Amino acid sequence: MKAETIPSRLNSVLLLAASLVSGGALWVASRGPWWATVLAALVFSYSANATFSLLHEAVHGVLFEHATVNTWAGRFAAAWFPTGFSLQRAFHLNHHAHNRGPSERFDYLQPGESRWLKNAQWYSILTGLYWVFAIFGGLAWLFAPFAFALGRGDKRFAKQTASATYFEAIRSLPPVVSRLEVLASWAFQVTLFFTLELNVVGWLACYAAFGWQWSALQYADHAYSPLDAHDGAWDLRVPRLHRWLFLNYHLHRAHHRSPRTPWIHLPARADADGPSWWSVYRSMWRGPRELP
Repeated sequence: MKAETIPSRLNSVLLLAASLVSGGALWVASRGPWWATVLAALVFSYSANATFSLLHEAVHGVLFEHATVNTWAGRFAAAWFPTGFSLQRAFHLNHHAHNRGPSERFDYLQPGESRWLKNAQWYSILTGLYWVFAIFGGLAWLFAPFAFALGRGDKRFAKQTASATYFEAIRSLPPVVSRLEVLASWAFQVTLFFTLELNVVGWLACYAAFGWQWSALQYADHAYSPLDAHDGAWDLRVPRLHRWLFLNYHLHRAHHRSPRTPWIHLPARADADGPSWWSVYRSMWRGPRELP
């Protein structure tokens, strides 16, 4: 494989494999004893994060070489989250544009900011509630888009929560297509639920495990990093198998420096002396810091 080429065939195999594992984990979690549900939820947290990593590749246009295939595969991956592909792309590219700027310094208490709101944001990230908010954001876009207008503007809440920039980013979305994507993702979830004869406890256990692990990683790879759009992330050190299961998502500084580099090539661009995931995550529980 030549450097920087998109591993389309490998990605297709991974997307299929992760989907099959996720479906199997949901099935087991809905049928087994409590310990089987816990084990299945743990497995699902990894397979679903692998699927999200593939969605992340699609957002940057590097999941498949063919643009149309990339979009449809991204839509399928988004259904496992569940969210809409266009919505996720708008939010994520907005994150790249504002990374470590004033609106995305969730780890620092800046002048004029509310301490309780900062702490509420911070611990929602650490406990997985951030994923819940992301889910309801998609549903709001589908059923109550007027709610997004409340998060725009110059109000302190809008600025501190970053909703001002994120809600502004979705104004350019195709309204019908972007909502149909969210609707299709939930239709997929309902179909999955009844086809596999899942139960609520099994579904919630799996998605709670996934949501916690996903949410914690989303900011562990940024917390206390340099206040720079490109260098403001970490190439986190984790066990190699763990990193491969997440498709090198922990190599986040390399990704921010070169967003169009496919996941399989990120190790060649990564810093070898990055902090460990555990050291960053542990320090995050001490709460937001004063802006240096």
